[in-house]
Amino acid sequence: MTKFLLAVHVLAAIVAIGPVTVATSMFPPAARRALAEPDDARATGTVQLLHRICRVYAVIGVVVPVFGFATASNMGVLGDAWLIVSIALTALAALVLAALVLPRQEALAEGRGTREATVRLAMFTGIFNLLWATVTVLMIVRPGSTTGA
Repeated sequence: MTKFLLAVHVLAAIVAIGPVTVATSMFPPAARRALAEPDDARATGTVQLLHRICRVYAVIGVVVPVFGFATASNMGVLGDAWLIVSIALTALAALVLAALVLPRQEALAEGRGTREATVRLAMFTGIFNLLWATVTVLMIVRPGSTTGA
């Protein structure tokens, strides 16, 4: 059962979190293009599409920690430091996405924003992606784990 849960957890992370990290990274430059060319329907459409991808996959991404908790419980590692840090970083990444990235994307996608707003958004996007990269490393290395990394 552990292997199944772990497989679903990893697949969900790849399928859900991967698109969010890519789309969030693509959004600020696309928004800058759309701001520079307000009459360019393609640029505006790209910004709206990237925002929709981020919103949808953020919701789907909830599956990742759900199966992560199930996997950790099955493995008996819920109290391990590497997992607790991963959980905290995952929660922080979700907070950054929900409170700092998505609302700014929405404002830009609706045409309410400036070039400076895209710079701040790029910073928050970088923080979000760095948090996920750190969680990924912790999931692979599992420092202090006795489960054999």
